[in-house]
Amino acid sequence: MAQYLLNLIQPDGDAPPPEVLEPIMRDLAAVNEEMRSAGVWVFGAGLHPASSATVLTPSGTDVLVTDGPFAEAKEHIGGFTLIDAPDLDAALEWGRKVARASTLPIEVRPVAGGAV
Repeated sequence: MAQYLLNLIQPDGDAPPPEVLEPIMRDLAAVNEEMRSAGVWVFGAGLHPASSATVLTPSGTDVLVTDGPFAEAKEHIGGFTLIDAPDLDAALEWGRKVARASTLPIEVRPVAGGAV
């Protein structure tokens, strides 16, 4: 089994209103439960807005600390799920399910060398 990261790519800005967000969260919870039942789910979490990020940048012998995301963008990683899947095709199928449930683009990326 290989590990894959499923990144939810969400637009910058406020969350949708509750009448839009609640069915999405319900559908995502169902996909997460399906992943757990199938034994592929390893870990997942939502993230605070990109504006809450702190960036650490090496600069000579020092490390600069800046607030906010590394780069200005119209979209950011809003959450992620780490899965164990037999191959990329299986990971892509789980990514499709998350994309349908979340209504957001999903980046599927293999974990290099497996988890530490």
